[in-house]
Amino acid sequence: MAALSPAHTVLISVGSNLGDKLDNCLQGIAALTKGGLARLEGVSRFYRTSPVDYTDQDWFVNAAVKITTDLAPPELLRHLLAIQQQMGRKSGGIRFGPRVLDLDILLVGDRVMRSPDLEIPHPRMHKRAFVLQPICDIDPAVIHPVLGRSVADLLNALDDADQQIVPLTDQPMLTKGGLS
Repeated sequence: MAALSPAHTVLISVGSNLGDKLDNCLQGIAALTKGGLARLEGVSRFYRTSPVDYTDQDWFVNAAVKITTDLAPPELLRHLLAIQQQMGRKSGGIRFGPRVLDLDILLVGDRVMRSPDLEIPHPRMHKRAFVLQPICDIDPAVIHPVLGRSVADLLNALDDADQQIVPLTDQPMLTKGGLS
């Protein structure tokens, strides 16, 4: 596997709206760091969030994680897709539709890249409360490398009353080492 050197800091969105949503997210985070390919550096709170774009579906549980990894972005993407598939996510289906697990690369440091398979920063992250709020939990001063604005500023400027985001009442205890 090709590596970035030194390790890069990556923000990843985690979400689920099928089955045991919170457990799906926790299993996805655990699989992400299993085997030493990524190290967990931070975890946001977990939220119940209303669906966006395709709204005829159940609410999601969403969070964000901050990791460090030596994997290059395309390899990290393959790793995330493999985790999603292992968790039972099927390819195809309704765009923005129901999913057992969704792991999206949001930011890789201040890197900007576009390929047929991957765009960094994530092309819709600045329009999504369920992405911006969890990143703000980790670090509200993170700068969007294309827009040049902090995620806190982007969240405050978001004008979409349809995007509801509610912290879960019972938050799991995650640390840099995993579940505690």
